[in-house]
Amino acid sequence: MSNDTLQVRRIAIDTYHENVAYLNRDCGIYRAEGFQALSKIQISTNGTRVLAVLNVVDDASIVQPGELGLSEQAFKQLNAAEGSLVTVNHAEPPTSMDAVRRKINGEQLTQNDFIAITQDIVESRYSKMEMAAFLVATGQNGLDRDELLYLTRAMLQSGDTMNWHESLVADKHCIGGIPGNRTSMLVVPIVAAHGMLIPKTSSRAITSPAGTADTMEMFSEVNLTPDQLHAIVRKERGCLAWGGTARLAPVDDMLISVERPLGIDSQGQMVASILSKKLAAGSTHLIIDIPVGPTAKVRQMRQALALRKLFEFVGDRLNLHLEVMITDGRQPVGRGIGPVLEARDVMQVLQNDPDAPADLRQKSLLLAGRIIEFDPDVRGGQGYAIARDILESGRACEKMNAIIQAQGAKVVDLSPGSLCFEVTACCDGVVTNIDNFQMAKIARLAGAPMMKKAGVDLLKKLGAPVKQGEILYRIHAEFPADFKFAQDQALQNNGYMIGSKQDILKPLIAF
Repeated sequence: MSNDTLQVRRIAIDTYHENVAYLNRDCGIYRAEGFQALSKIQISTNGTRVLAVLNVVDDASIVQPGELGLSEQAFKQLNAAEGSLVTVNHAEPPTSMDAVRRKINGEQLTQNDFIAITQDIVESRYSKMEMAAFLVATGQNGLDRDELLYLTRAMLQSGDTMNWHESLVADKHCIGGIPGNRTSMLVVPIVAAHGMLIPKTSSRAITSPAGTADTMEMFSEVNLTPDQLHAIVRKERGCLAWGGTARLAPVDDMLISVERPLGIDSQGQMVASILSKKLAAGSTHLIIDIPVGPTAKVRQMRQALALRKLFEFVGDRLNLHLEVMITDGRQPVGRGIGPVLEARDVMQVLQNDPDAPADLRQKSLLLAGRIIEFDPDVRGGQGYAIARDILESGRACEKMNAIIQAQGAKVVDLSPGSLCFEVTACCDGVVTNIDNFQMAKIARLAGAPMMKKAGVDLLKKLGAPVKQGEILYRIHAEFPADFKFAQDQALQNNGYMIGSKQDILKPLIAF
């Protein structure tokens, strides 16, 4: 080993969408080159170059002076065996930061600016601090319609795209904020049973008690390779898979890794994130679900209408047939919150169980009906009836079972966590409000989504009459610590308001 090379050492740390390198403080190269902690370095070997943020280590058991430690993501990107020799140099600062500084000053950016920024981000030239600067600049100063289009197009071009070689590829997306909203797991089998192509790639939960992928994982494998995904969709006309295995608009995932801890969720970034992912997945026709309610992500109708205009503007210019549905977001959808309980709700609807949650069934049929009306052979207004017939005939359940088998069926156990706490009504009356945010928080404290059997099982919904001491919902957990956290939170604020019928907030839309 020469004096200007280091041996690669794999450091088993998940740094979540950020390349991190580790140098011992006594390393000769560290001293000679004048590296500083958190500076960007370039790592080279056999024609491959990787950029990483430098961390300095004082413990030789982690990294010795002649070694360069790499986090899991950086090691995978370098694609070199442990012990390989690498050279390390200062990384050039990303030139696109000039555009970010111009945006901070309130200037409008061009298409080329956004392409340069997203390319530098996806090549790991930006630190998380620099990505945060970009997000704050675009969030606080806003993106006009043209900038939003430029950003969406640049994010789309940052990775791979799927091509299904069909003229109609359907999908749906809900902007989130409503617990229990597992409509995708009903829409996909209904639409696929109709014969339309609907390859649904979904995320895992980040801040919610369950994502579609977390819930589908109760029944089948969801970590599918692109080749597996294509084969399943060709055979069954649909899938319900995790989208993380395909390199679709990867810059979006990197920006989200910074947005979440900062609590940044600007409308422009959300629109660009959703549409770039859907276009990369090969969608040609898309339904966007925007729930509106006092504790939903979108709380006022004017905000929902403005958001709809943004979606429609960008979708139209990127040749995506897009329709927006504004739905009732006053309360959770279905009864279960958490993977097992939401999976139970889905199967009850698919099996036409008389105890199935009516709101989940109705919303899913409305969404599926609108997608079915994308079919040129279906007349407008007929979609709902077709979707209802597919569900009631059992064809949707058959299709779901076929998709489960194709993805790799699991042994199903839908029993909730054995630790159970019942939250009861404080007085007589009717349920006048259910706080979406609080219910999601309680379910997460109970362990969801990591603990699949954890969550909240709602027994009373808006407008339901209750007597003092009657059960409103049950908290389920698998571990005592999680159980206590959720119980304490519910005792502090159970998320329910009890009053009289006239106190019930009327829906802003017809649902």
